[in-house]
Amino acid sequence: MKAAVTARWQGWASFALGLWLAMSPWICGYAAEEHLATGNAAFMGIALALASHFEVAVDAEFADWLNLGAGTWLAAAPFLLGFAAAAIPAINSIVVGTLVLAFAVSALSLDKQFEKWWHKQFAKD
Repeated sequence: MKAAVTARWQGWASFALGLWLAMSPWICGYAAEEHLATGNAAFMGIALALASHFEVAVDAEFADWLNLGAGTWLAAAPFLLGFAAAAIPAINSIVVGTLVLAFAVSALSLDKQFEKWWHKQFAKD
């Protein structure tokens, strides 16, 4: 189990990124033109904020895995959904996704059970 105090900053940082992502289409001014990017940002932002809040509130370790998946999706979404040519929404999604991915990896690295499993699977004796 990870140390709750040391892992909380990743959850709160992901929560803030989720709120930013959900509001960013309107703040950055691309909501009217880029409907697919707007829908993705709003849905993923709210989902990320909820998962991150749940992680911090009840120390749910599975939320780190959800954030890992969300970060991967957000980094790939501009290319998979076809809004990579729209600079602002694409950069926003890629940067937020990369940060969320990094925070999730950081939080998972503090999980002692995951660390034991990892070493059992990949450590050479």
